[in-house]
Amino acid sequence: MWVVIMSESFAFLCNLGVMGKTKTGSVLGCIGKLVNGVLSFFVFSVLDVLDILLCYVYKIIDFFMEDEWKPCYCSSPKQTIISSGNILVSEKGEAEKILCLTSTKLHLEEISDTLYSRSSLAVEVSKTTVKRRNVVTSVNKAATVQSPFMVNTTIVEMLQEKIGGRHKPHRFPRWSDCDCDTCNSWSNSCKDTLFVHIGGRKDNVSENVLFIHGFISSSAFWTETLFPNFSKSIKSKYRLFAIDLLGFGKSPKPHDSLYTMKEHLDMIERSVLEKNKVESFHIVAHSLGCILALALAVKYPNSVKSLTLLAPPYFPTPKGEEATQYMMRKVAPRQVWPLIAFGASMAAWYEHVSRTICLLICRQHRTWEFLAKLVTRNRIRTYLIDGFCCHTHNAAWHTLHNVICGTAAKIEGYLDIVQNHLSCSVNVFHGQDDELIPVECSDNVKNKVPRANVKVIEKKDHLTIVVGRQEAFARELEHIWKTTRTR
Repeated sequence: MWVVIMSESFAFLCNLGVMGKTKTGSVLGCIGKLVNGVLSFFVFSVLDVLDILLCYVYKIIDFFMEDEWKPCYCSSPKQTIISSGNILVSEKGEAEKILCLTSTKLHLEEISDTLYSRSSLAVEVSKTTVKRRNVVTSVNKAATVQSPFMVNTTIVEMLQEKIGGRHKPHRFPRWSDCDCDTCNSWSNSCKDTLFVHIGGRKDNVSENVLFIHGFISSSAFWTETLFPNFSKSIKSKYRLFAIDLLGFGKSPKPHDSLYTMKEHLDMIERSVLEKNKVESFHIVAHSLGCILALALAVKYPNSVKSLTLLAPPYFPTPKGEEATQYMMRKVAPRQVWPLIAFGASMAAWYEHVSRTICLLICRQHRTWEFLAKLVTRNRIRTYLIDGFCCHTHNAAWHTLHNVICGTAAKIEGYLDIVQNHLSCSVNVFHGQDDELIPVECSDNVKNKVPRANVKVIEKKDHLTIVVGRQEAFARELEHIWKTTRTR
């Protein structure tokens, strides 16, 4: 990290040396970059230490509130897994994933190594500071004898609990999660399915559209913006499904879930495709939802009629880089500016800091909603606040790592299949001012899928690509669906 800072400082001094030939804007830009780099270094160094301290704080509080320690990814690794006969660890594979297989109902697929292997600035700078205890799968490429497995005990404990049910039931909701009726409405139902808002025509339809929201959002992102603006013709012919992903909105938030790609896809299939006997459908997805949309398209190549992606997080992995770690650094760059990157960095790099944020924001979301209505005199809708707050830390933490980071190595393959084996139309929209997922991601999709229609919306960012231009976007979607070749 210090090397990066020094190199930036050197570049800055070089620019000063040619001040007369350099535009003022470029100089100010270098100054801003340098300040951001230095400030980010100190802020995240403090957060590194704070996260370690919070680890012990939460262990104590969890013990007193729930009579047990809550396992976390700071836990010491074990070189062998507690013998259960149900867990298979892949020693070498894509991005060094951990696999779990059973002969019963449970079949958890890849677990991202970013859950338990994240570098720390404090450790990099000083070897005498408290070391973050990480674990990675060890592979000796030069040897013919396999090296010992190293597995994080948190994953083992969660899997054992889910497989065998040997642990005593957890208090639900957890003391740090919200206990309101909205966040826990699913707990009163015996149905193990997602919350699905169905708009448009309800029966006897041949046209279906599946809307998948992004990270820390909900179905309201679509139902409060696009659904009211679709034409009567669309509402009379199309069945519109807007889902709350597993762990978000009004959908189930199981405490023992690892929120893997497979779990998310299984719930979408069970809640929408199977339950409503959907044979063909269009997909509209935003941010995180784009990854799930691509996975669905690959799994149902003959069923997807069109694929519309908004701000797809596709960062091709450079040669020699670990895909999962590279993806995490791109979506969470450990910078204090822009603020959206700062928020993403805290959510991705710090398990206990992010839990504290959820405690202050999500658990208290009713207070924030009341204050927002009070300040604005109830003149604005609070659906974005609702979507942002209505989730658990467990859901957000594992979804971010296991879906966004954990599938980084697969996205390129998904796009290759879409290009070579799917005939559906592909349309990509991106906000020019998106500071979280840059426009280059859509350009990357275009490079992999040349037939994709990419449209960059000026003066729009990660959210305002839909919010604020919902009527125009509704017309664009209608045009895509109507012009899609009949299958």
